[in-house]
Amino acid sequence: MTFWIITSALALVIAATLALVLLRTRDTAGPAAAFDMQVYRDQLKDVERDLDRGVIGAADANRVRTEISRRILAADTQMQASLPRGGQSSPLSLAMAVLIGVTLIGGSLMLYRSLGAPGYGDFGLDRRIELAETMHNSRPSQAEAEARRPDPASPPDVSPEYATLMERLRETVAERPDDLQGQVLLARNEAAMGNFRAAAAAQSDVLRLKGETATPEDHAEYASLMIMAAGGYVSPEAEEVLERVLSRDPQNGTARYYSGLMMAQTGRPDLAFRAWNGLLQDSPPDAPWVRPIRAQIEDMARRAGAEFMLPSQPGPSAADMAAANDMSEEDRREMIRGMVQGLSDRLATEGGTPSEWARLIGALGVLGENEQASAIYANAQEVFAGDDEALALIRQAATQAGVDP
Repeated sequence: MTFWIITSALALVIAATLALVLLRTRDTAGPAAAFDMQVYRDQLKDVERDLDRGVIGAADANRVRTEISRRILAADTQMQASLPRGGQSSPLSLAMAVLIGVTLIGGSLMLYRSLGAPGYGDFGLDRRIELAETMHNSRPSQAEAEARRPDPASPPDVSPEYATLMERLRETVAERPDDLQGQVLLARNEAAMGNFRAAAAAQSDVLRLKGETATPEDHAEYASLMIMAAGGYVSPEAEEVLERVLSRDPQNGTARYYSGLMMAQTGRPDLAFRAWNGLLQDSPPDAPWVRPIRAQIEDMARRAGAEFMLPSQPGPSAADMAAANDMSEEDRREMIRGMVQGLSDRLATEGGTPSEWARLIGALGVLGENEQASAIYANAQEVFAGDDEALALIRQAATQAGVDP
């Protein structure tokens, strides 16, 4: 708030100073006319002195006085004509003063909103890193984060039979806490119902029972359940689990994703972007962490001050196409339908290029789903409204697919 007060006051002072310079009344008396007036007055004094000394006669003195007086009147008329009337500034000056004030104040605020960081202190890099370290070290624990969240409610679509089976499973595991298979089932089913606290507790028992035989994936699953129980927050306890996973498997995708999320939550978007960008390049398109990374990485890159363009998701590989040649017609159409559905879901949630929209419309036409192709075409027209080149490409695809543009 102090920053905004100071900068606004400085902008107002500068704008007012410039406006006063434009609006103030200037003394615009002509210098030549004023000089002539002084000369003519001196000449009148000289005439009087010459008359007193007898140098000129009275008749000549009257004639000279008349001529000098005529010149004084002419010079005075010239000087009066050049003076400002009423001491008022011109409308152009007033308009220019207003324009300067609005441009200076409004333009400065808009420029800062675009290039600056409102609400964020003017700190150097070292100070920002220090604050991020403080945030990292003083963030809430897992228990505190879970306590802030309401108790999970049972999903509305759970059938009474399934709810009864879950109650029996809980009772059985409570009676036999060292039953590994029971704990695995309990963790899996509690997570499916959205009871992430109970699922994390059961997964903790899974790790206890497996001991040294627990895999990095087992630990990564535990960290994931802890984070979901805390509403997506990576607590210090969850971070410790992630570190154990990465110490045994540095390429573990789940741990790499959540480690980047932790960095983003503790004021280090630069490290988060670096972690996610590397993971995105190393991951297959169907990896579970790819979609959340793609949804967040552009904003993370902007916060980190990095130039980044989100790569488009690849289509089917050469191996997929070769495998399609060996399929039956029915299996091939089913594979194409799955790819089309994946592309449709991605375009609906994340958007895409005009060529991808055109490809989707064409693929739906090949499958004979003209009604769906028509709906996609109508949606694409809304998405690319005003982009004539994109609309032309999409219109061509719709025509080839048998959709009436």
